[in-house]
Amino acid sequence: MASHDTKRQSINPPPTRAMYDQLHFSQATRVDDLIWVSGQVGVDATTMQPADGMGAQARLAFGGVQTVLEAAGASLADIVELTTFHTDLRGDIEEFARVKDAYLPDRYPSWTAVGVTQLARPELLVEIRAIAVAGSGDT
Repeated sequence: MASHDTKRQSINPPPTRAMYDQLHFSQATRVDDLIWVSGQVGVDATTMQPADGMGAQARLAFGGVQTVLEAAGASLADIVELTTFHTDLRGDIEEFARVKDAYLPDRYPSWTAVGVTQLARPELLVEIRAIAVAGSGDT
């Protein structure tokens, strides 16, 4: 059997280190060029409070995805699959889609939207997880 020098990296930007230590999960895991980003939510990093409304929460969550991908050596353009979890899928999907399209304006990734009854905190409306391939978004 051939030896393969694949290394698994845990990606935890400095502001997320406390979450890693407390809850024992990484914001992302990178193996070669593949990056799996853990669910990001619409919580303000300074106040640790959820933003008001779907649009604001979606922007913060996409900002979290972007921060984690940059720490992993990738960008939003490298996302190949997006999974989103919504507490009011039917009511909020259009507003969410507008925000998504602002962050991912072309070369749309695969996307699955799932309606759920609850997220980690009752005020949360959406959670975004992503899979990216570093360098794949380069044009």
